[in-house]
Amino acid sequence: MLFCHIDYLDENFCVRKAGYVRVKGARIEAVSETPLASEEGEEVYDGRGRLLMPALVNAHAHAPMTLLRGWGENLNLQDWLNQRIFPFEAKLTDEAICAGTTLALAEMIRTGTVSSTEMYFGAEAMARALVASGAKMNLSVGVTCFGDGDLADQPRQQEAERLIKNWNGAGEGRLVADLSLHAEYTSTPKAVRQMAQRAAGTGLNMQVHMAETKTETDECVERHGKTPARYFYDLGLFDAHTTAAHGVWLTDEDIPLLKEKDVTIASCPASNMKLASGFCRTPALLAAGVRVALGTDGAASNNNLDMFEEMKLFALAPKGAFGDPRAVSAQQALRAATLSGAQAQGRWDTGAVKAGNRADLIVLDCSAPWWTPGHDRAADIVYAAKGTDVCLTMADGRVLYRDGEYLTIDIERARHDAAAAAAAIAAQF
Repeated sequence: MLFCHIDYLDENFCVRKAGYVRVKGARIEAVSETPLASEEGEEVYDGRGRLLMPALVNAHAHAPMTLLRGWGENLNLQDWLNQRIFPFEAKLTDEAICAGTTLALAEMIRTGTVSSTEMYFGAEAMARALVASGAKMNLSVGVTCFGDGDLADQPRQQEAERLIKNWNGAGEGRLVADLSLHAEYTSTPKAVRQMAQRAAGTGLNMQVHMAETKTETDECVERHGKTPARYFYDLGLFDAHTTAAHGVWLTDEDIPLLKEKDVTIASCPASNMKLASGFCRTPALLAAGVRVALGTDGAASNNNLDMFEEMKLFALAPKGAFGDPRAVSAQQALRAATLSGAQAQGRWDTGAVKAGNRADLIVLDCSAPWWTPGHDRAADIVYAAKGTDVCLTMADGRVLYRDGEYLTIDIERARHDAAAAAAAIAAQF
């Protein structure tokens, strides 16, 4: 496909006018500000009035939680988990998890996200949904471990090993299996050490929840005399390529540890505000050179998976929270939602409109009123655009959604199956 006369977001996250981008196979073959001649049999896409940019990467999501959208409202994290979420999740079947994942993928594809970083259970059901959709995913099982047991004996770790054995690299590499420790408060130091050793022996990526709430952080200090970041650092968890979700309650001493180990913080501003957890110290992290990516968290605490909405909050929340209009720029927000998320996943050949990169791309229709007059297109993308402005979504050069039509998902069946699964569980309460 040859995109012609199309504005595009370059690799420095600045908008270029009326360029030409050729996609051949799974990759971007050429990016040019001067015309490229079409080749025989090549589709020519007229990009006038539209904008091409890297597809978005959701760096922390729990896809099956679409089934819990609206199920736990107006609660803090611990009450939300214990009173509403855990009881519902205890009743999830593989069929329900597959349905919830398919619905989440449809929502993400429709709003420009082609890759997500997932921590959940029922992972093989999620994997089936992912491969069928044509999208990408870094998928892990969030392992919990209490008492003095060995990591290898935990049911969730055994599930994780099956996922790694059966699904890592599935869908022509679109599915990547990660390791995952749920959190400090749901594990033991022994389990953390063993997880670190497992990661060292496999080279797999690591996912973990960290410093999401003040209570979590304070109780970790009471238990171990250390913040969650120092605790994981000392036990070797960060020796793996790690994405740590939330990072709301980080200290000044924590930040250099994250930089040293190249840990990515997956900021989830909507979820953190909705559950009254606080505000990620994004400006301090960025100033220290820590990679910050962007996630929605699950639809039970957001309540949607629209990364354009999340990008706006990512840029706005620190300005209000820290009293600085320069706290996060539009370019920093765009990088967090694209390239930083891809790098956090270990996908080093995507996340920017650049020749040689994988063709994970989206096209935005810029004809709506909120795109006019267009003084600053990067600011328009972050502050004015909506997920529904996406008119084409492409992963590895394959179009997954175009002009109102899903090409890999039966959207009516996806909505029906998810609604039926959610209703069947809700009826048990």
